[in-house]
Amino acid sequence: MSGLIMAAQLLLGLSILVILHELGHFLAARAFGIKVEKFYLFFDAWGVKLFSFKRGDCEYGIGWLPLGGYVKIAGMIDESMDTEAMKQPAQPWEFRSKPAWQRLIVMLGGVIVNIVVGIFIFWMMTFKYGETYIPNSSVLNGINPGVIGKEIGLQRGDRVIAVNGKKVIRFEELISSKVLLGNTTLTVVRGNKTLDVKVPDNILNKVSDLGIEEFISRAPLLSTTVDSIIAGKAAAKAGLLKGDQILAVNSVPVKSNVDLREQVEKYKGKTADFTVNRAGKTMDYKIPVDTAGTIGFAFNINEIKQETIKYGFFAALPIGIDQAWKTFSDNGKGIWKVLTGKIKANKAFSGPVEIARKVYGGEWIWARFWASTGFISIALAFMNLLPIPALDGGHVIFLLVEMVKGKPLSDKFLERAQIVGFVMLLALMVFVLGNDLFKVFFKP
Repeated sequence: MSGLIMAAQLLLGLSILVILHELGHFLAARAFGIKVEKFYLFFDAWGVKLFSFKRGDCEYGIGWLPLGGYVKIAGMIDESMDTEAMKQPAQPWEFRSKPAWQRLIVMLGGVIVNIVVGIFIFWMMTFKYGETYIPNSSVLNGINPGVIGKEIGLQRGDRVIAVNGKKVIRFEELISSKVLLGNTTLTVVRGNKTLDVKVPDNILNKVSDLGIEEFISRAPLLSTTVDSIIAGKAAAKAGLLKGDQILAVNSVPVKSNVDLREQVEKYKGKTADFTVNRAGKTMDYKIPVDTAGTIGFAFNINEIKQETIKYGFFAALPIGIDQAWKTFSDNGKGIWKVLTGKIKANKAFSGPVEIARKVYGGEWIWARFWASTGFISIALAFMNLLPIPALDGGHVIFLLVEMVKGKPLSDKFLERAQIVGFVMLLALMVFVLGNDLFKVFFKP
């Protein structure tokens, strides 16, 4: 069932974004009096379509090949590769007959809509839910680094107080793109010492393989203070009370909930000695540990305080714009790291399978759905701006060249560029899909 939910969310989210993207091209073209012959969700490859109808001079429909969508603009060399139409004399209602600045706006129409949609979603999400975060000042017991974090020099219990010299306000900053994408230095307090820990540029390669939890856990460490006792269990029978602080297990000091769990699990099915501080007095208890590695008490999860900032309707707008810009710039930084060899392409790029699994997830939660769709909308805007023939960015580059030269590039050149672009995009789609399937079937 979770697989169907993932697929349904992916299909719905991408369908919304593709329709709106193509609507951007459509409306811009119509605004300048350019004829639009087709408006399709998905591709009607080889003329095969699931549904279509005609209204005015435009055919609307749904194709069978779910690789996006398109609008067929008259007098333009695009994915339709209708070269015969281009051999006919130019008509005043065709794309090629319009000034370069108008054609440029038409080509940017889809990207602009994706950016506006992303900003709108982030704006509405901020207005409805606000921003919930963990103040870094409340993380008194420090972080719990995983394998990756330990490799770069982080230790359990470290308190990270700054990133590149800038004070950390929100704990979530430590697992954000600001840390994972940049050439980052973490300022760490360890006991009575303050030191710097360098985060390497290529750390995303390992995070992609092992997950963010193996860098720094999203759950900060708790103290070893007993919060509640389970009646009838070993801790209650031994006499532990709420508020007791466990100092050691069999004389091994424990400073956090994770330390304590690890020590207790070593004595499954055995009895262990617990050293406890109760109101300043040290006490010792012999407590049997069950086969699950527990003695029957809970930690105080409320030690970590979450804060929520609520915004009014208009106050939420700049927050939405900032989130959209960060998403856009993070995409740019990620692509640059791939091009410079700091991140491997198979670690950086995700296709539809990975997006369905890791972005949308197997549970239908509307807040997550819209947050994910907003993120993807900005990512699609960025990808479409890449200077690759067949993408909007490729057409934009050709139009800018035309505006500088004062005359358009030849149809023959544009046709060949379009073919090259198609081959590049097809190769990219095969790569990301193959990469997705490899991660599903051959990685833990």
